[in-house]
Amino acid sequence: MDSQTSQPSPASPSPHTFQVDLRGLVDLLSHHLYSSPKVYLRELLQNAVDAITARRAEQPDAPATVRLHAEDGTLRVEDSGIGLTESDVHSLLATIGRSSKRDDGLESARSDFLGQFGIGLLACFVVAERIRVVSRSARTPDAAPVEWTAADDGSYTVRTLPQSARPEPGTTVHLVARAGAGEWLSAERVRSLARDFGALLPYDVRVGEEPIADLPAPWDRSYPSPATRRVALARHCHDLFGFTPLDSIDLDVPLAGIRGVAYVLPSAVSPAQRASHRVHLKGMLLTERAEQLLPDWAFFVRCVLDTDSLRPTASRESLYEDETLAAVREALGERIRSWLTGLAAGDPERLAAFLSVHHLGVKSLARHDPEMLRTMLPWLPFETTDGRLSLEEFAQRHPVVHFTRTVEEYRQVAPIASAQGVGVVNGGYTYDSELVEALPSVRPGTVVSELDADTVTAHLDGVDPAEELALSPFLAAARARLDPLGCDVVLRSFHPLSVPALHLDDRAARHEQARANAEEQADDLWAGILGSLRGSAPRARLVLNHLNPLIRRISSLDEPDLIGTATESLYGQALLMAQRPLRPADSALLNRAFIGLLEWATHTDPGKDDRR
Repeated sequence: MDSQTSQPSPASPSPHTFQVDLRGLVDLLSHHLYSSPKVYLRELLQNAVDAITARRAEQPDAPATVRLHAEDGTLRVEDSGIGLTESDVHSLLATIGRSSKRDDGLESARSDFLGQFGIGLLACFVVAERIRVVSRSARTPDAAPVEWTAADDGSYTVRTLPQSARPEPGTTVHLVARAGAGEWLSAERVRSLARDFGALLPYDVRVGEEPIADLPAPWDRSYPSPATRRVALARHCHDLFGFTPLDSIDLDVPLAGIRGVAYVLPSAVSPAQRASHRVHLKGMLLTERAEQLLPDWAFFVRCVLDTDSLRPTASRESLYEDETLAAVREALGERIRSWLTGLAAGDPERLAAFLSVHHLGVKSLARHDPEMLRTMLPWLPFETTDGRLSLEEFAQRHPVVHFTRTVEEYRQVAPIASAQGVGVVNGGYTYDSELVEALPSVRPGTVVSELDADTVTAHLDGVDPAEELALSPFLAAARARLDPLGCDVVLRSFHPLSVPALHLDDRAARHEQARANAEEQADDLWAGILGSLRGSAPRARLVLNHLNPLIRRISSLDEPDLIGTATESLYGQALLMAQRPLRPADSALLNRAFIGLLEWATHTDPGKDDRR
């Protein structure tokens, strides 16, 4: 035997139960989980509908009614649902987070219920200081009705009632408004919220004697003609969203249990603007601000639909991002894509009206969908030197489809390129350059080329070498004046004659100029770093038109200062014509050149003070 005596093992610690501060939890719900106190009515409707669904699972012929009565800061909600026994009340209503959908063999049928998180009556404390529930079980008809009364301090009482207190199975919920929340329980507000949340519920729901359901849904009703249906849906859209749509698109995805409609906005919106869609879950309004329902490119529609497959978040005010939602998003996007294809094939006038407003959304889709790009080629509008055309029509006119990547570059070269017979597409707008570059993939044989300053200069006619040599003093003076601005001066002959000068640069030249400007303003350390990044990009150039009469007169001047002032004026005018943003140095140059020309025009020596 061991000499050491074995020590008894320490006793296992006793388990403790979490204590819940109900008032703190209600504050959490009202300020963080729910967006508005109005969700209390949705929870009441949801509980009533789930109770009816549970009863009908066992008794298919059971009544399906919900009645709401609001008066003087109180609300009574009666349903003909499954009801509760006394033991149910203790285990369900008094246990936060517990859901009746998890018990009594109903787990397999939970997809039929709206509630998934067992929050239930707790949300009512957002507007009520006291909740009273009277219920009688349909599963245990002989059980006495039971009353559960709870206060917002976390206390509750349970007692049984005589059979006469609740002759038929079901549940009645009584709410008494908390201080300052009486308006939420007013008859007018209850009626409005009930209509909003329950318009598509499949049961007989009434506020007083007034039905709130509006079934079948507008998109599922029968109409005498397609025109009548369009008018009815347009009215429905105006009532829900406040606008009359350009068109409506049926959203029917049977495999996902989705039925609804997408309304096309009548005016353009920014792609960055978040769309808000209305989603009903098994008839109950889940959210009117669903943002992730459609692909990003479909920002030109607003949807309203009913679904039985998508999962709500814990607050039941938005959709849970999962594989099902991703599949539904793709399926709904396909419906909108099919609608566009159908318009292209059979209703070009409606398509043209749609694209005049929402071409940006279709371009967003087409850049990732070659088939859509191929379908929309004859219709999508682009800014070109031939006017506003589709890429298909432009490519038929020009053997090479030239394009610029920025609006500034297009404005620089468009007048000159057009005069030289060079077709150019402005690719500076959202998605346009990507679509032009994708053109050969859907239109084999098409040649696409980015247009830069060198390409434009190559299309301009040179000047006779003898004439250019005779003008070398003029060119030297002009170059000396613009050299500090990082700009060269070249002489060419081009049309139209009315254009005296053309400012050309490309992105590489602009980047180099920006780097040089930053280097001048930086301290020694940073200037050294920027200097090491100096590139070999070509400088910007001012192309003077030798055919222009004004250029001919300026080139005949023999005063270097006047040549310099005139050159600065031509440089500034070329920048303004290209609608380029002016740097501080450019603005100073324009002011200096303007004053200088005025002084020359009034025969005053700009280098001396005025003589009086």
